[in-house]
Amino acid sequence: MKILELILDEENEEMGVYAISVVNDPAIGENFVKLSNQQITFSAIDKEKKLLMGAALIPNKQIYRRNKKHGEFYIYFSEDTVRKASELFFINHNQSNATYEHSKTLEGMSVVESWIIEDEQKDKSKLYGFDLPKGTWMISMKVNNENVWNDVKEGKVKGFSIEGYFADKYEMSLETSLRKTMDEEKEYLIEQIKNVLKGNELAEESYNDYPSVVKRNAQRGILLNEKNGNKCATQVGKIRAQQLANGEKVSVETIKRMYSYLSRAEVYYNQGDSNDCGYISYLLWGGKAALTWSESKLKQIENGKG
Repeated sequence: MKILELILDEENEEMGVYAISVVNDPAIGENFVKLSNQQITFSAIDKEKKLLMGAALIPNKQIYRRNKKHGEFYIYFSEDTVRKASELFFINHNQSNATYEHSKTLEGMSVVESWIIEDEQKDKSKLYGFDLPKGTWMISMKVNNENVWNDVKEGKVKGFSIEGYFADKYEMSLETSLRKTMDEEKEYLIEQIKNVLKGNELAEESYNDYPSVVKRNAQRGILLNEKNGNKCATQVGKIRAQQLANGEKVSVETIKRMYSYLSRAEVYYNQGDSNDCGYISYLLWGGKAALTWSESKLKQIENGKG
């Protein structure tokens, strides 16, 4: 199944954890306390102070998810993202935001302690029976809500589950790459317009000796994109695909941009998912065959053998 890393987009102020939910089945797979025969032991709960202790986020732990967009997949958070999320949680004053099973807003709940496990053996969580990896975000929550406290004692709620907004690192990187390609195209067009206004010649060497597999890749990309409602790639990518699919000549500047895009976007080329926009966009630009051809062609031109 697909594994997605979730990250914080620091330019988006809405990103981060905005609430802690008390749930029966924690998504992170850890309970407030260690369980014995499904009965709560209170080694990690202060009965007098009504404190719950547990993990809010565990780094690099794969969490199962399913939705219409990706089907079945796993998500995970890096150690760096976990730390940043813990900091933003308090910076944005979200420590008193709590819900029950991600649906009902709760009163009388507040995170009163928060820390990142720095040493797995010496961390205070060990005193309460936890065995969690370095980088885990631990919290203690004060429960001034009798209904919730009764549910804790009866074993109806067993752990924390975060609520928040995170970005898909893969899609965010792909978006950045496509945006960079669009910027390059705009710069090129502006230069062309300037040349026209100056009365300069626009004649430029162009080539269409790319292999037939480049054409087929572009054609396949166009078909897959149509099946996906043409939602993938920029307008520039779609135009490029039509050029390549029709076997048209492309200029040296275009070959340079092909190589630039294909070389940096190769990481998003996932042949196992024909609905993936990274895969479709890569095909629209001619795929790996176009990367090989564009690199070779630029070397030929540089050596005067184009």
